[in-house]
Amino acid sequence: MIRQALAGLVDWAYGVGWWAHALTAGGSPDAFTEPGPDTAHHTPLVLLPGIWERWQYLEPLARTLHGYGHPVHFVPALGSNGAPLDASARVVADFLAERGLTEVMLVAHSKGGLIGKLVMLDPDAGARVCGMVALSTPFGGSSLAWPVFRRSPLGVFSPRGRPILDLSAQRDVNARIVSLLPTHDQVIPEGSKLAGARNVTLEVGGHFRPLRDVGVHRAIHDAVHELEKERP
Repeated sequence: MIRQALAGLVDWAYGVGWWAHALTAGGSPDAFTEPGPDTAHHTPLVLLPGIWERWQYLEPLARTLHGYGHPVHFVPALGSNGAPLDASARVVADFLAERGLTEVMLVAHSKGGLIGKLVMLDPDAGARVCGMVALSTPFGGSSLAWPVFRRSPLGVFSPRGRPILDLSAQRDVNARIVSLLPTHDQVIPEGSKLAGARNVTLEVGGHFRPLRDVGVHRAIHDAVHELEKERP
């Protein structure tokens, strides 16, 4: 328990440090939208960050996935991703339509997976999405979303809140989702297992550090590839 607690503190420090870096980072959100050299992996990917994570937070992951050949898209209009789930899902749906993107795979971290599932459930936007790979997503909420946070953006993660309950009740798209579970996650003590989805336990722990782990990047790529093979 002590070791996991210390690991959790290190993970929090890492997450905050990278958040600060991403807050001031430059670069272009369209830097990775051209297909890479490997024509076997040209499925477009749309990356969805977690709460209070700007698109730059996922740039290291985007760089790796683009190296495999995928065109990778960010959704800058999400901003710091603190809006309610339905509003964020509408931003992503509009982005897909404006870019004319079809047969897309969503790659999400934390809250991004909840947004992604809502997009997949949308009759119009969902038709543009083949599947989703979600890392550390609180599909069942998190017990750390205490009642005091109910009126804050963190209230969306309440296990008994309407957003989580409504999403949990809708399972039509779960079979097209791969949920990647760290060995332990101090932000989601209950874990991120999703009923009806393909749940894969990783060999690393933490909520934030897996985003920079090359082995996790490979696992995300492999999960995308498996979903590619299963699409009609």
